[in-house]
Amino acid sequence: MGLAAAVAASPSKASAANHQSVGGSVFDIRSYGAAGDGKTVDSPAINRAIEAAAAAGGGTVFFPAGTWLCFSIRLKSYVELYLAQGATIVAADSPLPGASTGYNGGIYDAAEPNAAWEAYQDYGHNHWHNSLLWGESLHDVSITGPGLIHGKGLSFGGTREARGNYPVYVAEQAGVGNKAIALKNCRNVIFRDFSILKGGHFGLLLTGVDNLTIDNLKIDTDRDGMDLDCCKNARVSNCTVNSPWDDGICPKSSYALGYSRTTEDVTITNCYVTGTYELGTVLDGSFKKFGPGVRVPRTGRIKCGTESNGGFKNITISNCVFEGCDGLALESEDGALCEDITISNITMRDIVTSPLFLRLGARLRGPKESTQVGKMQRILINNVVSSNANSRLCSILSGVPDHAIQDIKLSNIYQEHTGGASRDAVAIRPPEYEERYPDPGMFGPMPAQGFYLRHIRNLEMSHVEIRPIEPDPRPSFFLESVNRADFIAVTAPTDHPAFYLEKVTDLRILLSRAAKDIQMESADKKNL
Repeated sequence: MGLAAAVAASPSKASAANHQSVGGSVFDIRSYGAAGDGKTVDSPAINRAIEAAAAAGGGTVFFPAGTWLCFSIRLKSYVELYLAQGATIVAADSPLPGASTGYNGGIYDAAEPNAAWEAYQDYGHNHWHNSLLWGESLHDVSITGPGLIHGKGLSFGGTREARGNYPVYVAEQAGVGNKAIALKNCRNVIFRDFSILKGGHFGLLLTGVDNLTIDNLKIDTDRDGMDLDCCKNARVSNCTVNSPWDDGICPKSSYALGYSRTTEDVTITNCYVTGTYELGTVLDGSFKKFGPGVRVPRTGRIKCGTESNGGFKNITISNCVFEGCDGLALESEDGALCEDITISNITMRDIVTSPLFLRLGARLRGPKESTQVGKMQRILINNVVSSNANSRLCSILSGVPDHAIQDIKLSNIYQEHTGGASRDAVAIRPPEYEERYPDPGMFGPMPAQGFYLRHIRNLEMSHVEIRPIEPDPRPSFFLESVNRADFIAVTAPTDHPAFYLEKVTDLRILLSRAAKDIQMESADKKNL
């Protein structure tokens, strides 16, 4: 018997004491006392259904259409939650500042102690139990179905002005819920087909989760969409994330587990990320953009980092669309080895910062005795188009002194930006800021209109075009402390020098419209 047929055959209500499954492996939450009226707190009944499924050796806990108001729901191994069309899990209101309880005297599960390494990442990354749905040390777990998870009563991890009509809850306060879904040290996990509205600090916080599949989710939220932290063998596909106030899809490798663990063997494909739409309007299909006077960071990107103690290895990001958000970022700031990464077939429109941002830095947030500057190497980026990007910031690839990014290849890239910078911008020399939090805006306005390239070794750029909408006096390629760079068939405006070279060695330019063919052993403070 199929799931739908089994559930249809079950009684709409049953005694909570009966605890009968439907069809032998489907557990309808109504049979355990859940009301679904949006007023009754249903999490105790839902947790009873999950416990019953786990005790039976596994099964599907079924959420029919209804509004299921909840505090913490505790996931179990071998248990699937299936959210039917019309089913909405709503996070009950957390305690307000100064209060000890939230809606109807309820609270979320307590945040587990983690003081030994809490200083190395923010509060949200260090705790999992204080969530709407959570699990630790589980295996063979899934949440599927076309229903909705609405984190209405969750904290978004800050004290900033509320978005819309939502109150601000303090994440660190006892009893407050902080995330929609959080898993720690789990394996064999599937999330498929559901939607998340306003997911708290994280729609998904997945730390130390291996053999992970995330497919066809829609997330419309006011902080991070999904964070894959210290995960191995993960697949993210066919997802939509609108996250104007923070990152969309964000692999990380923090110290939250108490040791450095690499995020590796990860594929992100066929996804749409944006920061341009008002909260909830992607899910309801109205796609309402923020008005011109509304101050929103419009972050919404795909980013590896900033938490980067363990590293990123064997990562593929392909066939993704960016709109009205930050660009794609790879960041090693806390000692990460960032290597063997392929980025391909990316379309970007209305990017508000750098279309591409690669940063090897020295924030080094981790145990002092073991945290050193990492490496960023063997990265291929190809088939990227970016149109109407903000001209204040170009694409930025920057290491720090004595720690170069190396073995980088970029090809088939078309980068259009608004242009119109002043003549003064040509003289800007961005500071190193080795220890600063790594966002593209940290450097201030850039002296290049295409690519700012600093502390790089073994760089190849081929079939790259820079196109300003309005005339721009800045060079298209600004190279500083770069060793062995090849530019092949690159195109850029030629009404002023396309290249500025400072402390550059072993440079070749071939078959390009941006400059004549040339091979140079060294150049310092030179225009081409």
